[in-house]
Amino acid sequence: MSYSSILPIDSGRYGTSEVKKIFSEESRLRYMLMVEAAVSKAEGLLKIIPEEASKEICSKCSIEHVSYSMWKDIEKVTRHETASLVEAIVSVVSDKAKPWVHYGLTSNDILDTAQSLQLKDYIKIVERKLGYLISILGSLAEKYSNLPSVGRTHGQHASIISFGQKFAVWANDLLDHLNRLKEIKPRVLVCKTLGVVGSGSVLGAEALKVMQLVGEELGLYPVKAATQVVSRENYAEFVWWCALVGSTLDKIATEFRNLSRTEIDEFEEEFSKDQIGSSAVPSKRNPISCEKVSSLSKLLRSMPLVALENIPLWHERDLTNSANERFIIPISAIILDEMIETVCRVLSKMSIKENIVRANIERTKGLIYSEFVLDILIRKGFSRSEAHRILRELSTRCRVEGKEFKEILLKDELVSKFISRDEVDKIFVPENHIEGSKEIIRRTLERIGKEIGSTHS
Repeated sequence: MSYSSILPIDSGRYGTSEVKKIFSEESRLRYMLMVEAAVSKAEGLLKIIPEEASKEICSKCSIEHVSYSMWKDIEKVTRHETASLVEAIVSVVSDKAKPWVHYGLTSNDILDTAQSLQLKDYIKIVERKLGYLISILGSLAEKYSNLPSVGRTHGQHASIISFGQKFAVWANDLLDHLNRLKEIKPRVLVCKTLGVVGSGSVLGAEALKVMQLVGEELGLYPVKAATQVVSRENYAEFVWWCALVGSTLDKIATEFRNLSRTEIDEFEEEFSKDQIGSSAVPSKRNPISCEKVSSLSKLLRSMPLVALENIPLWHERDLTNSANERFIIPISAIILDEMIETVCRVLSKMSIKENIVRANIERTKGLIYSEFVLDILIRKGFSRSEAHRILRELSTRCRVEGKEFKEILLKDELVSKFISRDEVDKIFVPENHIEGSKEIIRRTLERIGKEIGSTHS
């Protein structure tokens, strides 16, 4: 009995084809062949194996000579993917070259180095996409820099903030993530060709020279030290990085989900003409794309736990990491790719309801300006605690009586002695309180220009 795809990644629901292709089994074979070829080339250059054999092995290490079906047919018998690859290569080279295939290597020399090649290609894509997302955030920060809005803490109105500052904060977070990625590349994108227990036993004094040449050929960093496998701290760090970026994307999605609440109504996802929000309620428009980002982030954050469990292996290695890494590394990468793509789409097609953003500032009848009244009272000579007490009492009156805070301030005998009407009028203009936000946005745009360029495509 045949089955349709089980995982939504395989069905095409999540992830782009350019990223999923990197982690396909066919591509895995291609990367493994690249490693075998690079090692043979290095060993030939160093006269460790016959130069003629080296050239022949290099020429045959391609999917034109070692096909995916050939590899998998052999694996059905051997039940060992790397040994099957070696047998496949041996079957297509001459008798003189056969002894020198996979010379001085062990399985994880190929597997770990091939995985580094996968991650190298993935990182190129994710850097480009994050750069594009940061550019979008920068443009939105600039677009909404002059729009005053409610700044909320604990879900309550707290003070005035430029709506554009939200985007500036997220842009800075993602720029930090790009810098983190740059920092971990030398630890994640490593090659290892040191044999059975990581000592270079067969290649001896030439072992490190071989690995250096392989690293140069493949654009990878030679591992500084290893057992039979590359230390799993490296991959845990990459998976953790994916989860960290995913959490920032979740933060963005969560803010938009809150701003789309009926009671706030400042944001709306794109909703196409024939789209259905609810099977039961025809009028509903749900923030499903943002909810998808939050949902995938929950799964993504679970991956580092497994990656951390892979660090303590027995002696020079065991296989307790092998099976789960076939899930956590590609799935982390593909999920993050889907989340970045989704957030880019949301930002590009969303609606920010500027009139409601402005109107929401006044929902507390002016109480949102109490911070600025407090500041003036302190400047007039009040102690902070005394001014705070006075304004707490006046705020309570505002709530109980349902009056405007500005009206209560102007009628209060004590406050009106120290604060003029002109000063009060200036306090209650929201645009007067976003200069700090605008400077933060300006500096963010400057940083984006320096680190990724004014445009990124």
